[in-house]
Parts: sequence; C-alpha cells; structure tokens
Amino acid sequence: MPRPLRLGVNIDHVATVRNARGGRHPDPVRAAKLAAEAGADGITAHLREDRRHIIDSDIERLMAEIRLPLNLEMAATDEMLAIALRHKPHACCLVPEKRTEVTTEGGLDVAGQMDNLKRTVGDLGAAGIRVSLFIDPEPAQLDAAKALGAPVVELHTGAYCDAPAGAERAAELERIVRAAAHAEAIGLECHAGHGLSYETVGAVAAIPTIVELNIGHFLIGEAIFVGLGNTLQRMRAVMKDARAAAGGVS
Repeated sequence: MPRPLRLGVNIDHVATVRNARGGRHPDPVRAAKLAAEAGADGITAHLREDRRHIIDSDIERLMAEIRLPLNLEMAATDEMLAIALRHKPHACCLVPEKRTEVTTEGGLDVAGQMDNLKRTVGDLGAAGIRVSLFIDPEPAQLDAAKALGAPVVELHTGAYCDAPAGAERAAELERIVRAAAHAEAIGLECHAGHGLSYETVGAVAAIPTIVELNIGHFLIGEAIFVGLGNTLQRMRAVMKDARAAAGGVS
C-alpha cells in the first residue's frame, strides 16, 4: 500500500521579498507558522552561501520557534556543514549551488562527486540528521546516492514542469516515474520538488513511491493573491485527489 504523501513548504521567497528592501518584513518565520497552521508537514529553507534570501538568524529562529521538522537545503561546503551540525535540523538536503544562478538549475551530480560528498553525508548522518540528495531522475544518480549511504533522494521536477504540455512533458514525467520506482527498489525514500504548481503537481502526487513534495515559489506567489493558508489548503486538496485517483492514500 502506498504511503501517505507529505507536503514540505519552502519559505525562501518570503525572505526574498524581505531582503529586497531590508528590515524584518515580511517575516519568513511567520510564514512558517502560518504554513504549519494550514497543514504543512514540514518547512524547507535554503541557506545559500550568498545569503540572498534565508539568513542565519532565520535558521536560528526556525529551530527555536517551529515545531514542524525543518529541512535545511544547503551546498556541501565546510561552512554549511558546520552550520547544520550546530543547529541539527531534522533533515539536510544537499543541492548544487552556483552564485550566478537565479534558482537551482538541476540536480546534484552525485555520481561525479562521490569523494567530495562522502564526508558531508557521513558527518550529517552521524549527527542524527536525515540526509537527502537533490538529484535529476537518473538511475546512475540514484545508485550513487545509495552507495554514499544517503537514506533519501529528492527528484528534481524542474524539467517536467518547464516542458510544454503534451508529449514532451509526458516523457519527463515518465523519467520521474521510473526514477521513483528505482529509488523504492534500492531502498531509498523518494521525495520530489522544484517548479510544481496546481497544474503540474497532480501527476507527480499520483506516483505512489514518492512520499513527500517540497514546494515553495509557486505557493508564496499565489499567497500574494489569496493568502498562504488558502493556497496551501488548495495544494493539499489537489495532491490528495491525485493520490486517491491513483489508488493511493492521502
């Protein structure tokens, strides 16, 4: 029987708006609390090396004030590893990071960076932090994640979401379906995220071997018009309906 599908809410872009002007408003920690009230299962925040949105004090406050599990997205650097080991969030998702990118442009090349990632994955795991690797839906990357000892992978759904509706998007979806099945077969917990919206989330939510979706930019954008609570509740309803239609559990 498929497992329930969790929703992690990424609050980075509340901080983006705050940082555009400086000061303390809007507060991403307040957004995290509202997300919790609206039924989120977890909070995701990406502490980038250039601190373009989430900043160190946000992580401190999230750890102190939020009861939901915190998933800290981060690059596999010495600085970020030290921060993670100091705060000990529930989970850390290792992602590729380039200073010039607007958003994460693809998955982490785990297969090509095994030696560089081994220490980070090992130290986080030894501290009791669940390690997730953000990867493209490719079998070689899944096998490398398993070899490193990471218990979780998050499949990058950006190519699927960006593809035109029709055959091209269907082909990208099939890559995700196959990758999620392979993750299950080799004993990895499978999450997914990046670029998901009301339009694209249903097909991914229907994949029974995916147990968590992490969504941020779309939710925060929609919240401008209808409020964060209403946006999260609608997203959860779309996810639940898609899962139920596929014969899973909500």
